[in-house]
Amino acid sequence: MNKFGVLGRLALFTTTLIWGTSFVVLKNTLDSISVMWVLAIRFVIASVLLLLFASKKLKNMDRKSFWGSVLIGVCLALAYIVQTYGLKYTTPGKNSFLTSVYCILVPFFAWGFFHRKPGVHNVLGAVICVAGIGFVALDSGFGNINIGDALTLACGIFYALQIILMEQYISGCDSLSVSAVEFSTSAVICLVGALLFEPAPTYIPSNQILSLLYMGAMCTALCFFLQAWGMKYVPSSTAAMIMTLEAVFGTVFSVIVYHEQVTSRLFIGFVLIFFAVVISETGGELLRKLKKQ
Repeated sequence: MNKFGVLGRLALFTTTLIWGTSFVVLKNTLDSISVMWVLAIRFVIASVLLLLFASKKLKNMDRKSFWGSVLIGVCLALAYIVQTYGLKYTTPGKNSFLTSVYCILVPFFAWGFFHRKPGVHNVLGAVICVAGIGFVALDSGFGNINIGDALTLACGIFYALQIILMEQYISGCDSLSVSAVEFSTSAVICLVGALLFEPAPTYIPSNQILSLLYMGAMCTALCFFLQAWGMKYVPSSTAAMIMTLEAVFGTVFSVIVYHEQVTSRLFIGFVLIFFAVVISETGGELLRKLKKQ
């Protein structure tokens, strides 16, 4: 492994670590500021930072990539809105693990969009994931799923669509320009939604201002840069393994900071979802290596 391979892995690990902290930070911020305003401020901060760095490159963006990036931004905004409303009614640990279900959905969405049949490992991962969701979300039996958990699961649909659209529209494009348009679109959607449907915050405590800056600058703008840079030097299977740690870090920080109680039932569910994502993301590469031997 060369120097850039090590640094790429470190960049991805740092990304998952920062994203893991975001669930608790966001949960605490929602105590003072409404969902749409939190997201509007977060995306405005991120889009301004990205536009500063991508301003010169945006001129070279073709029409297909531009409108594709707008569509991706719409999906990202919807994913964050549904996920954040879900977080309002569930715990950060459950929110982080249930969000990772989008990794399971992507191969099946690709089947519908690009006619690429999912592999055996994808089907196996989906089955294990469903079992894990049952342990995490169905606390009192079928039909009694918490509204926060249901919304969190629904956000996975929009995250999966975002990834599918990225594959379809932005192949070979400058990733910084795409993200600048993507986050700007999300910022506009959330800002309009906040203005139309939620009262503007009249007072934001200083600690919440720091939280908003952290989520906009660190959890969104910086993490995108680290992820994009790191994946240039790390094999996709390795990157996928590292990125699954986001849910683990999310739960660890929730236990330490938010004092979330992880019961044996929740723990089993978290483990099943984690291994389901690992199998779905890396199982294909493992099978190919076994066939070569």
